[in-house]
Amino acid sequence: MTAGTIPGYLEAGADDAPALSSPGGKPLTYRGLRALVADVSASLATQGIGPNDRVGIVLDNGPEMAAAFLSIGSAATAAPLNPTYRAEEFEFYLTDLRAKLLVVAEGKDSPAVGVAEKLGIPIARLIAQQEKGAGTFTLRYEGSGSTPQAVRAPSPDDIALVLHTSGTTSRPKIVPLAHKNIAASASNIRKTLALTSNDRGLVIMPLFHIHGLIAALSAPLSAGGEVCCSPGFNALKFFGWVDEVKPTWYTGVPTMHQAILLRASGNQDIIKTHRLRFIRSSSSALPPTVITELERVFGIPVVEAYGMTEAAHQMASNPLSGPRKPGTVGPSGGPEIRIVDETGTTVPRGQPGEIVIKGPNVMSAYENNPKANADAFYDGWFRTGDQGVMDDDGYVAIVGRLKEIINRGGEKISPREVDEIIMDHPAVHQCVTFAMPHDMLGEEVAAAIVLRQGVAATDKELREFASARLAPYKVPKKILILDQIPVGATGKLQRIGLAQKLGLA
Repeated sequence: MTAGTIPGYLEAGADDAPALSSPGGKPLTYRGLRALVADVSASLATQGIGPNDRVGIVLDNGPEMAAAFLSIGSAATAAPLNPTYRAEEFEFYLTDLRAKLLVVAEGKDSPAVGVAEKLGIPIARLIAQQEKGAGTFTLRYEGSGSTPQAVRAPSPDDIALVLHTSGTTSRPKIVPLAHKNIAASASNIRKTLALTSNDRGLVIMPLFHIHGLIAALSAPLSAGGEVCCSPGFNALKFFGWVDEVKPTWYTGVPTMHQAILLRASGNQDIIKTHRLRFIRSSSSALPPTVITELERVFGIPVVEAYGMTEAAHQMASNPLSGPRKPGTVGPSGGPEIRIVDETGTTVPRGQPGEIVIKGPNVMSAYENNPKANADAFYDGWFRTGDQGVMDDDGYVAIVGRLKEIINRGGEKISPREVDEIIMDHPAVHQCVTFAMPHDMLGEEVAAAIVLRQGVAATDKELREFASARLAPYKVPKKILILDQIPVGATGKLQRIGLAQKLGLA
């Protein structure tokens, strides 16, 4: 099997070892998973679909979604879409992707079906066969496809996965990830976490998101380990799954870790009985106070990593064995990393600048977007758009997203700095600082707060707490105390656009 491809890294597992499982389900072995990939490739070929043809996938989280990505990504190009999108969003994405097929679950009433029919995109119904092992399925095609073609094994340069950037500041851009990008990133994460065939991961991340597809799914499979796919994150069920599944690790976003912590005190027996090996966090900043609390409650290392879609996820990571520095995302987790000024010149250690990367996990270009590519690439380096600082040990601290930096009348404020100050208040469970419009200054500082259960605090008290620790211009003019802070589809907190979501713009 070709190295540097999805089928290539699925060769890592022993034939009879479990590859995919689900709470309460029958595991699918690596032999079964490899056979499923071959069957799906042959099935898609009967419809004229092969390498680099786009297949939209609209499925709920679970082993079928995992298996669909692996098999469709091996045979063609997988294009997973958030199943909660509305019709207008499906129409934009399916049109932009030029999808040749849409895969949806049998019996599922998704608005994507009506959109596909309107656009003339053939539909395949996924029929789960759980009795044959978690994730096993067949496809039933509605209507006729293109002329059948021969099955061709993918090459490392074929595009396995396409995802859109979030589009919080501009029109979403298509990120095409080749097999070699995914295989490289899976290998990087496997090495960072020292994953082996003895590991069993619990998937709580959405599998239409790069973090879930690469860190939670692809990396452990490339080590020959087991991946247990939950139906999606549910803090009320998390400890029950841990008790049943007995995972050795999980990866999530900060909002998930914080929700798990809120329920940890009532589940101490499970935490002690089923000791995880480590916890991983990525996709947005994990406050140092939360890292400390997670490590205290679980008694294990918490590994904070830094990723983005264009890099097939992981770029930097705190080491599992070795010094972990809360407040940083660690040293390189695979690609080369530099901190540069506006001219692309590397800045001295300890000085802020833009984080740029280069490596085999990084996409070659955005699709059909010359302007975005001209802005994003120079001399083979990809500009992340994140502002960071590298210390003498090579550890990177993210100061903020360049577009998230709050510009208050010429004073530049890092929202993360304000977050971390306010998070030190004993009543604060969660804090997200963001920009809100201001007639004279352009932007003013605002913060959304979630308090700890059973603890009270007023916005006035929190402003006074911040005032004692921050320069006056950094203190939030407006503090909103909420039951929960709105998040994006992947559970990630999004500063950009938060003022609009909260009625402050």
